[in-house]
Amino acid sequence: MSTDIKSLISETFLEIAKAIESGEYRDRIKIGLTTLGSELGVEEVIKGGLEASKSQLFDVVLIGPKTDCSLEVFEANDEQEAHKVMNRLLDEGYIQACVTMHYPFPIGVATVGRIITPAKGKELILATTTGTSDTNRTIAMIKNAIYGIITAKALGNSKPTIGILNVENAPSVERLLSKLTENGYELHFGESIRTDKGAIMRGNDFINPSCDVMVTDTLTGNILMKLFSSFTTGGNYEVIGYGYGPGIGFGYDRIINIISRASGAPVIKNALIYAYEVIKGNIKTIIQEEYTKLQKASFFDLIDSIKQDTPVQMKTDEESQEPLKEIVSEEITGIEIFELDNAVKVLKTKGIYAESGMGCTGPVVLVSTKNKEQAISILKVHKYL
Repeated sequence: MSTDIKSLISETFLEIAKAIESGEYRDRIKIGLTTLGSELGVEEVIKGGLEASKSQLFDVVLIGPKTDCSLEVFEANDEQEAHKVMNRLLDEGYIQACVTMHYPFPIGVATVGRIITPAKGKELILATTTGTSDTNRTIAMIKNAIYGIITAKALGNSKPTIGILNVENAPSVERLLSKLTENGYELHFGESIRTDKGAIMRGNDFINPSCDVMVTDTLTGNILMKLFSSFTTGGNYEVIGYGYGPGIGFGYDRIINIISRASGAPVIKNALIYAYEVIKGNIKTIIQEEYTKLQKASFFDLIDSIKQDTPVQMKTDEESQEPLKEIVSEEITGIEIFELDNAVKVLKTKGIYAESGMGCTGPVVLVSTKNKEQAISILKVHKYL
């Protein structure tokens, strides 16, 4: 045996000894992957697992039918059984996370997706994409923003910027998140690339993108996730991005990353790496830390106030006199579309003539120049702004 070969063997054994001594082998991360349920077949899922295992960062553990591949397998004959095995392995600590399809999260838990945007190839966190963080749409989007921040921090971004997609209740979400920052919670808004700026994001901002975390309702997020992951393939094979992400929720202890039944091997590989990265980023610890910060910022009191809010009781026609019509040229933005008519009625009961309209950025209340400041004050008192 040559001296060079002896030296190489010696160095290899020395590295192994050091790894054992440091605990690297003992504490090696294992990530599960359920293989049943894909529209592309079990072999496509296994292919994604094998590709991820080549990184040698972690071990991939398959949960599904027996296979001849080199990966460890825990046998399961259907999706229900696979999820039972997955939950057991997670709760026992044999695996630290799992990538799966079609998993029923409890209410309060929603997944944070991760896509690659086409304009500049920049990664964007999409909060959220599956699950339900709350049954109230506005509260859900506020929680989605927090879940996105948690995930971004686990991925190494200590000060992620937040953008709110311009869906129907975006102004309320922005207003309440701003209130949270006033209460001491650290949150950084992104800014639209459009000339009117602001944290309310358009489709252009999504493609660019101009923030680190895009906040939206889960159903919209799910659709966008599918579009961005499969727009190059015709829709039946998701090839781009990191999947629908880990399920985040306060008090939820499992790390379960979701993929679609249409996710191909490239996305499955990335989803496994995504799960590994949030484990290494101590996502469970970050959830607890953010929960404590939110308590100090009266986050849960804010949530309760939203739940307890009741519609403004309007006076009848006999109790109020319609103000005289006048020219209305000033726009007041930031009011929800479904609250617009009531906002106009509130102003009229206070003697201010107002009309509803639709501006280029969304719904508006129109008032005269002389009444604008007073109108804004009234709408703030009644929580429309």
